[in-house]
Amino acid sequence: MKIAVSATGLDLDAEVNPRFGRCQYFVIVDPQSMEFEALDNSNAMAAGGAGISTAQMIASKGAEVVLTGNCGPNAYQTLSAAGLQVITGVAGRIRDAVEAYKAGKFQSTAQPSVAAHYGMGATPGMGMGGGMGMGRGMGRGMGMGRGMGMGETMPMAEPPPQAMSSEQEVEMLKNQAQAMSQQLNEIQRRIEELEKGK
Repeated sequence: MKIAVSATGLDLDAEVNPRFGRCQYFVIVDPQSMEFEALDNSNAMAAGGAGISTAQMIASKGAEVVLTGNCGPNAYQTLSAAGLQVITGVAGRIRDAVEAYKAGKFQSTAQPSVAAHYGMGATPGMGMGGGMGMGRGMGRGMGMGRGMGMGETMPMAEPPPQAMSSEQEVEMLKNQAQAMSQQLNEIQRRIEELEKGK
């Protein structure tokens, strides 16, 4: 198994980058051995399509899981279509993020965590903390779906929400339903494993 982490640097002590498609680097980690490969993200400065191109690059590297701060709709759809598990709201050192993943502290993200073109602005501003939420509220509540889990906070600059066509919303909801179904199957499988182990 390989885990791709959006990164601010080229090793396990670098921080998780809050952007996916336009992060500078990726660190692809084998969670068992903690061996890793560091990559420059050549799509970071692309005029357009950075999320899709970056998602395709990560899928081609054999990653099965993505840990990142945020993931927009185009990247999310591309990663999901390639069968990758996407986990957003991740912050801190890459080494710690991979250990938290191995310990089961993260859950798959059921939808994009930001609107399209999120990472194209300047540097992120200072947001007002994260809570214990899982970011599943589709960004419509007061918390903007920005819960980070485990009480961590991360600076964010939230763009204004963009209107979604009914076709886009249907597609997003179908993807969400599929991801929830997969998550439910994983939960059932784990319950069965635990019950057999008694």
